[in-house]
Amino acid sequence: QLLKIYHTQEKHGRPTIIFLHDSLGCIKLWRDFPKELGELTNCNILVYARLGYGESAPFITIERDNDYLEKEADILNELIMSLKLKEVILFGHSDGASISLITAAKYPELIKGVIVEGAHIFVEDITLRGIREAEVAYKTTNLKQRLQKYHSNKTDTVFMAWNTVWLSDTFRDWNIEHFLPKITCPVMVIQGENDEFGSMAQLEGIINQVSDIAEKLIIPAIGHTPHKEAPQEVLGKSMLFINKL
Repeated sequence: QLLKIYHTQEKHGRPTIIFLHDSLGCIKLWRDFPKELGELTNCNILVYARLGYGESAPFITIERDNDYLEKEADILNELIMSLKLKEVILFGHSDGASISLITAAKYPELIKGVIVEGAHIFVEDITLRGIREAEVAYKTTNLKQRLQKYHSNKTDTVFMAWNTVWLSDTFRDWNIEHFLPKITCPVMVIQGENDEFGSMAQLEGIINQVSDIAEKLIIPAIGHTPHKEAPQEVLGKSMLFINKL
């Protein structure tokens, strides 16, 4: 009841692709991408805004522990169980990608495959630099006004929750690599060559440590949001990956 959810169920017997947004995202910021991928693969789709984002209920607090993404994976597990979803495929972007990896590791019996883009498995200097630059943009450009279209009066808390935890001293040691060997389903890792929030060490770390087949897609001349910057390539490669599942 606290989460805003968009869910299609008209394709009986077909998998459900669950889309997990980034640290400043929500349902509407995915635009038409989930619907297009659902149509290409003949899959149902589920898109939801995590607590505090978009049209979901506000944060209880902006304070976050280092395991806040693992807690989101536990909430996703509860959502999958409550909706009695079978044959689940996760598509996660940025924070949503990290949540997808943790979910596949902790609840392998529920997840058929995982697609991640701009994923983080540890903290890098490039990540912190990108977040500091976003903080400047939030204060000096129209970034805040653009985000208010989606998060309304929750915009400051959405931004500060992300900014505060990632730039904190305690979060510098955050690392989810220990989850990766527990992932037993196929994984596809997508990253823009010029990703402003992470190096190729993130992609290679995932590829080299998951237990099952892993594919990678490195897209030249784009940044942190491949599904917006190169939608046709991401749709096409995602469709091929899902069809093989």
